[in-house]
Amino acid sequence: MQDKKKEPWDQYGAYLHLDKILDAQRPWSNEAGKPAHDEMLFIIFHQVYELWFKQILFELDDVCARMSGKTLDDRDLLPVLKHLDRIVSIMRILVKQLDVLETMTNQDFTDFREYLKTASGFQSGQFRLIETRLGLRREDRLRVFHGQFDDNLCPASRKTIKETEQTPSLFDLVDRWLSRTPFIEKSGYKFWESYREAVYKILDERKKAANDNLDPEALKAELEAIDKNRKKFDGIFDPEEHKKGHWRMSWRALQAGLFITVYRNEPALQIPFRLLSLIMDIDELFALWRYRHALMTQRMVGFSMGTGGSAGYGYLMQTLEKHRIFTDLFGLSTYLIPQRALPPLPDEISGEMGYSYAKQR
Repeated sequence: MQDKKKEPWDQYGAYLHLDKILDAQRPWSNEAGKPAHDEMLFIIFHQVYELWFKQILFELDDVCARMSGKTLDDRDLLPVLKHLDRIVSIMRILVKQLDVLETMTNQDFTDFREYLKTASGFQSGQFRLIETRLGLRREDRLRVFHGQFDDNLCPASRKTIKETEQTPSLFDLVDRWLSRTPFIEKSGYKFWESYREAVYKILDERKKAANDNLDPEALKAELEAIDKNRKKFDGIFDPEEHKKGHWRMSWRALQAGLFITVYRNEPALQIPFRLLSLIMDIDELFALWRYRHALMTQRMVGFSMGTGGSAGYGYLMQTLEKHRIFTDLFGLSTYLIPQRALPPLPDEISGEMGYSYAKQR
């Protein structure tokens, strides 16, 4: 039997399943016979978050699928950039959306908090899946409730996360993509040799300036920082130094990331640089969201345990740093040098980075 034909005025609601969505807010304080006005806001806020999480995962899945081949088809670059840019826009909304929830006072939250029982944002399987899909590894996570981060998720979510952990994350795919970057070594030219020499020259200039201008205590700290940066910088170009674990990204990927960053104005590198910038935007916005979430949690519950028995504010502040994923891309900024000191590219390589129609003029 065919479904009853929808009336024209009902098409909008039928398409969006509004009957289900708008009937999905059931405050537990109402069921307890003690309605708390702001629980409705609390429910809608988190439901909207979960819908946006679903969209982020939808975009991430497409990006990862396009980047998972042996090569990234040039025609896939625009969709990849578009989807990453969309994730950035969604993350900005998620950060801004906290403004709405903060119209609820701490007393308003206290009025219905007891009815939440063990319900907690820690149990959001989609959020944990986003973290995993981006590249947050199990061994890098803070322990929750003295156990694994997914111990309190439903069985279906745990299964999905474990399956996802067996597939390349966005971090893995970006690393592989960067590792395939041409230009950094060709026809006798080695990017790392000319750039390392230029960086060392700048570091030596910093040392001389420090010796000439700083008092002994400040000079000691500055020289120690310079030496530390030099050792970490060596990890980009020296495979043996890289093995010491200063960086998570592979040796080749780090070189390519730095190459793309410093020569980003070359036509062939403008889109790769945009891709790396969007990934950094996502990482930065997740950190900003964690920070805002932590402050909001402290505002609502102080230093007491979080909803569901978590460590609350303290735990959230630790994740701000511990759960960053693409910090290596941010770390490359340490080794940028003034344009005046940037080694020019050989003509052969520079010529290959232009658009073909430009060469035919």
